[in-house]
Amino acid sequence: MVDSLIVPLFVTTDLPPEADLAEFGELLAETPRALGREGAGYEAFLAGKVFWLDRPVLPEQRPAAETELRFAGMLGYLAAAGPGHTAREVVGDVRKAIGEAVAGRYGDVGVAPAVFAIRDQDVRERTPESALYVDTPGGSAELVSATKSYL
Repeated sequence: MVDSLIVPLFVTTDLPPEADLAEFGELLAETPRALGREGAGYEAFLAGKVFWLDRPVLPEQRPAAETELRFAGMLGYLAAAGPGHTAREVVGDVRKAIGEAVAGRYGDVGVAPAVFAIRDQDVRERTPESALYVDTPGGSAELVSATKSYL
C-alpha cells in the first residue's frame, strides 16, 4: 500500500449563471492528478460531491437572478501519495490547482475559489443528499481505495 495523506475538503466558488454543476464537478475532480511545486509533484485523488449553494429566489426575482453568479460547493476527500506531506501543503497545492482550473474554464468570476481542510465529520454531516458524486478519473488503485474508505 502506498503512503498517503487523506484530507477532508470543502471547496466553494462563484460560477457564471449558465454553469453546469456536473461539468464543474468534473473540472474539480480532474485538477489533483499531479500536485506539487517546481517539478517535485505527487499524485493525488479527489472524491466528493458537488452541489449548488444558491440563495432562495422568489418568482419576482427570477429575471435578475438569471444574470447573477451562482454559488457552488464540494465536500469530499483528497488523498495525496507519498510520505512527508502536511495537510497545509496539500491544501495549498490543491487550492492553487483548483483556482487555475476554475479561472481557465470560467474566466474571472471576481474571487478565487475557497479551498480548505475541514473535519471528517463535517463532510459526512453536511453533504446534501441531492449532491452529485465526482472523483478523479484514472486514479491509482491505492489512492482510490484509501479515499473511498472514508466515503
